[in-house]
Amino acid sequence: MFGFRLSAQRPPAARRITDDVVMRFDQVYEVDPAKMTLFPQQDLPAWDTHRIIDSRWDHLAWMHRHFADKVLGMPELGLDEDGNPPGD
Repeated sequence: MFGFRLSAQRPPAARRITDDVVMRFDQVYEVDPAKMTLFPQQDLPAWDTHRIIDSRWDHLAWMHRHFADKVLGMPELGLDEDGNPPGD
């Protein structure tokens, strides 16, 4: 049987990004849980959040392999490293 203690896998405290967005892990943005009153956010252990994020990257790679002739990077789109068009 698989088990874990949520208290041992509690995610880090949320850092506010904007009025509506928080971040607990680097590059993982979430809707502020305080705004989720109709359907409250569930408590997820830290390992499960990492599993979900890794699965998203795997799915994106699968989509690229099966449906993209070419994956464009920032230079091909004419954007700088921050995603802004030249001159901004």
